[in-house]
Amino acid sequence: MSTKAPTERQQEILDFIQSAQHSGEGTPSLREIAAHFGFRSMNAAADHVRALRRKKLLDSRPHQARSLRALSRFSVRRRPIVDIPVFGTIPAGPPADRYQEAEGCVSVDVESLGIRPTARTFALKVRGDSMIGKHIVDGDCVILEHGMTPRSGDVVAALIDNESTLKTFVIEKGKPYLRAENPRYPALVPAGELVIQGVMVALLRRTKPV
Repeated sequence: MSTKAPTERQQEILDFIQSAQHSGEGTPSLREIAAHFGFRSMNAAADHVRALRRKKLLDSRPHQARSLRALSRFSVRRRPIVDIPVFGTIPAGPPADRYQEAEGCVSVDVESLGIRPTARTFALKVRGDSMIGKHIVDGDCVILEHGMTPRSGDVVAALIDNESTLKTFVIEKGKPYLRAENPRYPALVPAGELVIQGVMVALLRRTKPV
């Protein structure tokens, strides 16, 4: 079944959301949408947003503010393109402080990547060289799924003793730890807490211009 096309006003709102996301400003709130289009109340903005969600042109994370995610207006007519929020950088090296708030989106062709993004899908930019054995290098963008239970050998974004990092999740003798894929870096054994924030489901690499 084909997705019903948006009205002219709905398309304008969809374009406004996409433009804000791609500029790095993040997702506009209902108040900001209402102000931009001159609506007298946020209810009008909310009605349009609900209509776009029914038409499967918008997605969002439940119970989370500013989590609207625009699906490409070309996805209905061509291939399914999805905007995935990018939540800053994550070190593929020594662990560092938690990564930043969302700083924009990356548009992906889900058929080419072979993934099915959900409201829990997010992306992180890689910084460092500890995962080169998995062909993950500095500047790559990893796409992860929050809420998945990792299997031994999966690449994960993890919070280990309150510091974030990208490593391979390993379980040996019933105990989990994080393994770097570069012999220059040691394994990370949690002294206290190990929280898996996302399991990698895809990798994006931007080729540098010659």
